[in-house]
Amino acid sequence: MICETTDFAYPLLADIYYPIVDVGAYGNVKKQWVLDKTVACFFNAAGSKYKQDINTEANINIENSIIGRVKNDPTRSSTESLYSLTNIIITNIRGNDGNIIYNESAGPRSGQPTLFEIATLNPIVGPFGKVEYYKVVLRRSENQAVDL
Repeated sequence: MICETTDFAYPLLADIYYPIVDVGAYGNVKKQWVLDKTVACFFNAAGSKYKQDINTEANINIENSIIGRVKNDPTRSSTESLYSLTNIIITNIRGNDGNIIYNESAGPRSGQPTLFEIATLNPIVGPFGKVEYYKVVLRRSENQAVDL
């Protein structure tokens, strides 16, 4: 397992899980999530710059997106295997003191770290043609009942 160190640009740590996919006798897919690495990162609220102020719909939606950056490509595991964005869970986002920053207050994971899926991943290329970091938008997973 890889564990990166924090610095001023990446003051947080997060755990990345990848699945071992198994297909049952009836074609049902079961994923067993395995902790692969801990990465240095930075995340913050995604902001509301492009959202409308008043929503006239009857249902209430809570937008749980956070935006940030990671040093290395999260689609590449520690064994250099590539995973699609839909097969990655990022969780346990914590500060240097080890305190969890994003946790669930109710439901099946009450008191445990929130599970996030990658909504957007963009490499940021520097002036010399090298990827400097990856810009990531995470959204809260609809399924917080996943066993890790």
